[in-house]
Amino acid sequence: MTRTIEQTLHIRARPETVWRFFTDPARLARWWGTAELDARPGGTLRVAMHEGPRPVMRGQFVELVPYERLVFTFGWEPTPGAPGLGPGASRVEVTLTPDGDGTTLTLRHSGLPAPLEEETGGGWAHLLPRLGEAAATATD
Repeated sequence: MTRTIEQTLHIRARPETVWRFFTDPARLARWWGTAELDARPGGTLRVAMHEGPRPVMRGQFVELVPYERLVFTFGWEPTPGAPGLGPGASRVEVTLTPDGDGTTLTLRHSGLPAPLEEETGGGWAHLLPRLGEAAATATD
């Protein structure tokens, strides 16, 4: 049986700004890791983590609705220390909703094996505030 985690964060930046932190490799690197990406349906998403055992996340973009919603597959390249979830084996949905002075980001990660639910939730709980800080201080 697979699990789903959901996390929500208010970010002091417009949805257009937050969107760029998922679709621009230089901006994505400021909060997640060194990225190679092609932000279109079917395009690749590869992120080399900056921390821990430095695993590499790999997936594909499934859906992109500018400034509102992104969906991508998610998994890890087989390397020592990487979680046991193959590339593209799970799914991440990110929804951006205008909210007063910023954006409410809702992240829903589904298709997780039960043993990875807590670790993955902790990973997003660490990364999303970094995204929030990067987007809130963006000058573009």
